[in-house]
Amino acid sequence: MKPIRVMSIFGTRPEAIKMAPLVKALARREGVESLCCVTAQHRQMLDSVLDIFQISPDYDLNIMEPRQTLSTITTKCLLGLEKVFQEARPDLVLVHGDTSTTFSAALAAFYGQIAVGHVEAGLRTYDKYSPFPEEMNRTLVGDLADLHFCPTQANRDNLAREGITKGVFLTGNTVIDAMSTTVRPDFRFSTELLNHLDYAGRTVILVTCHRRENYGQPMANIMTALRRLAEDYPQVELVYPVHLSPVVREAAEKYLSGHDRIHLIDPLDVAEMHNLMARCAFVMTDSGGLQEEAPALGKPVLVLRRETERPEAVAAGTAELAGTEEEEVYALAARLMDDPSAYQRMAHAVNPYGDGHACDRIADAIAYHFGLREAAPQAFCP
Repeated sequence: MKPIRVMSIFGTRPEAIKMAPLVKALARREGVESLCCVTAQHRQMLDSVLDIFQISPDYDLNIMEPRQTLSTITTKCLLGLEKVFQEARPDLVLVHGDTSTTFSAALAAFYGQIAVGHVEAGLRTYDKYSPFPEEMNRTLVGDLADLHFCPTQANRDNLAREGITKGVFLTGNTVIDAMSTTVRPDFRFSTELLNHLDYAGRTVILVTCHRRENYGQPMANIMTALRRLAEDYPQVELVYPVHLSPVVREAAEKYLSGHDRIHLIDPLDVAEMHNLMARCAFVMTDSGGLQEEAPALGKPVLVLRRETERPEAVAAGTAELAGTEEEEVYALAARLMDDPSAYQRMAHAVNPYGDGHACDRIADAIAYHFGLREAAPQAFCP
């Protein structure tokens, strides 16, 4: 019997982190030919993940250009993937989450009448401009997809409210699978500063802030609050791997440079980020992925956004919405440092996102869809 050709497509660092273990899991499956195509929407940060997981893409569109726009990303993906699909002829295209690559790849597959599987399906804020453009990307992909791999029950419920009930599987999040291979107690960082921080004696806070909807005043508010924390709490060490976006870099330099306990460093690869997260006290972030990763390591998360498409962590108590106003961001971080009981409640809450077997469930669901196994996979239950 001819193997099922499954092509995983991704283009950014967050997608790659979550898709890499799935690409490898599919490659181990009998009856499946696992192909990988990258758009390189983010070239440098993507390549570091490919190196760590030892993945060599079968196709590389290499679309990234200076100050690229959403329109150029989408157009170049559509045109490039049309040619890739004509050559590779996949039976199923897998996309992840909510990036412009994700939407473009799903649309290109639809144009080619190729089945689409959506990994990390069903996340919603129900505000089409926040996060932008991610909320509409994932919503539109939900309409295009044939298979929907939901990390949580809440995600599956979101799809059901939209009338999507067929081909839906509750799997957990693949990022937990990825972390099982990256976090090590003997890990050494390539950024030498990180090897010498006093993680036990100081309060090391990992910070990321880069989302488009935080550009401008929200980012200024957040960074002003961060500087106040460093100035008011002498035990604090802020570590901020600064996104390559010129807008983010200019803001970080303006508001945070020149303080000896605020460390503005270059972006970290996935293994370094996971190991830094494992050693820090807590995380302050506007990233979606870190809201899932940090709870798996017992680290409280303050979400630097007005809403989140990952409400499970907030409901479980592992994360709290800090918003983008200076006073609220400062107050919530200060509480975690001043109130040990508040910290412990967040650190010991149950992680709702996965058990390290999401990739196996997705591979089983694909096999079930194509008739390679009789039973659907057991649903993930936290």
